[in-house]
Amino acid sequence: MSGVVQVKPRGPFSLEASRRFLEGFGPAIGDRGSAPPGHLHLAFPVDGTAVSAGACVRQPGESVAIEILGVDDEDAAAAARQVTRILSLDVDATGFFDVGVRDPVIARIQSRYEGLRPVNFASPYEAAAWALISQRIRISQASRIKTRMAVELGESVTIEGQDWPAFPAPARLRELEQFPGLFGRKVEYLRALGAATVEGRLDAARLREMPAEDALAEIGELPGVGPFSAGLILLRGAGHPDVLALAEPRLRRAVMLAYDLDEEPDDDRLEAMSEAWRPYRTWVAVLLRRLLEDETGEIAGGRPRDDAPAPCRDRRQRPGAPPRDRRKRRPAGH
Repeated sequence: MSGVVQVKPRGPFSLEASRRFLEGFGPAIGDRGSAPPGHLHLAFPVDGTAVSAGACVRQPGESVAIEILGVDDEDAAAAARQVTRILSLDVDATGFFDVGVRDPVIARIQSRYEGLRPVNFASPYEAAAWALISQRIRISQASRIKTRMAVELGESVTIEGQDWPAFPAPARLRELEQFPGLFGRKVEYLRALGAATVEGRLDAARLREMPAEDALAEIGELPGVGPFSAGLILLRGAGHPDVLALAEPRLRRAVMLAYDLDEEPDDDRLEAMSEAWRPYRTWVAVLLRRLLEDETGEIAGGRPRDDAPAPCRDRRQRPGAPPRDRRKRRPAGH
């Protein structure tokens, strides 16, 4: 069964920018096929259920059309709400440009990535699964494992004639005994994650309504989840728009690059700088991380992205200008 929901974004939004972002963000969707131009295809377990849905997303005009496939009407409504969270369409972005007014560096990055909002994991559950799978291995390796889990353990949804496998639902992960590529206690941690999700402990709306410190502390009680992973789950799983991820080391490198600093900012300086980013600190961090990857290609193995938007013309102030003192950069892998 299918249904179509029309969503009019509040503030700037570009589906094409989201598509380009996801092409370089394997952790969220993996290598699961391709959609035709102008379409974004997603497959995911529906929050609070044991079923998986597919979504075909288009932006024919001012509104975004979300077509839900593979589930009944009740689950389709929940899945459509989930897609709005995945694409950050559930956040009022009419004040986002005010951040650029307060901070000219961010204004230039907003211009470079016009209409880009954070593209999140399908759920806090899936973000947590990624955090556990990817511990102590390369991102590319973890992405392949996550994709194989979707193919072998999850449900597939047909979208425009193509099968799209969804990551296994929490109830399936709760019963996991082993899986190739998962070593140490990862299987144990994933089982505990499945159980916690079935119990409702990773409900996205509830986590976003809590004070961020309390949400991070509660998420951090999950086996195998540390401060960095807790931040990922809250920011990119629940889609919280306004949290400063101090445990994210790449954010500091991105700030050093964008602001042409001599060294990475410490906590006090980063918190002071981020005051101008409220109430979109998560969004600004995503833009900064995207800038870092486009300029350095550190996630892609040191190769800048070929399809990256052109940097600003003013070399003295462009976000991609190299730091004045390269000696203070951290060695790769730190």
